[in-house]
Amino acid sequence: MARAHKKMTMADYIKKFVFLTVGAVLMAVALEIFLVPNEIIDGGITGISIVLSEVSHVALGIFIFIINLPFLFIGYKMIGKTFAVSTLYGVGVMSVATALLHSVEPFTSEKILAVLYGGVILGLGIGIVIRFGGALDGSEIVAILFSKKFRLPVGQIVMFINVFIFIVAGFVFGADSAMYSIFTFYIAAKVMDIVVEGLDESKSATIISGEYEEISEAIMDRLGRNTTLIYAKGGYTKEDTQLIFCVVTRLEIAKLKSVVHEIDPRAFISVQNVADVLGGNIEKKSIH
Repeated sequence: MARAHKKMTMADYIKKFVFLTVGAVLMAVALEIFLVPNEIIDGGITGISIVLSEVSHVALGIFIFIINLPFLFIGYKMIGKTFAVSTLYGVGVMSVATALLHSVEPFTSEKILAVLYGGVILGLGIGIVIRFGGALDGSEIVAILFSKKFRLPVGQIVMFINVFIFIVAGFVFGADSAMYSIFTFYIAAKVMDIVVEGLDESKSATIISGEYEEISEAIMDRLGRNTTLIYAKGGYTKEDTQLIFCVVTRLEIAKLKSVVHEIDPRAFISVQNVADVLGGNIEKKSIH
């Protein structure tokens, strides 16, 4: 029998929409107080909206809201109602906030400062909204559609879309502004990753060694991390063995290698990035 879907409480909804509001307002601040006054644009639908606003002299928020609407429908079909509602709310708040902030004087006219602070605030705002189940730009949804049709990575398609937008921006604002915009996009993307994934980035490690029992105990004792033993068979030796699998933080990788090689200098260690870690008994235990 299927388990009933767990419904969000009122407190969960309030927390979600408070953070969606904060993220959307931060993006509006980055655009209207730092980037747009210095002729620096963002990528995606927002970048297209900035270019159209500059050419037509129509308010930026109107373009952001109208151009994102078709992609909200696609997001509803592909991801679900909650995502679509959260995104609609975030885009709506951002559109209104950009209109309210349009007449506010920019904090700086120095482009380097605008790139640095605008990029950080932009990435922070986008990251918060993504972390709480929404989005502020429809270009990622477009990239997913093209990825399925042409069998290309989503990241490459997003990059191609943004390169095209920055080239167009170069004709509207000038080559210098286009180059500043590329750095802003890079900074925003890095900050967004930190907000979404956290500073305490996780890594998974797979260890192959004949001393698997001793190594497993040492990892649990000296790093405070749980391990999982996976039965395996050597392709060349045909001998039965066990793989050691564990999840550690980025800062613990060096210590993990030291612990393993102290016991078995010839042990094989493979380390992979982990996008997210959910469930299971992954809490760090006290170290003896």
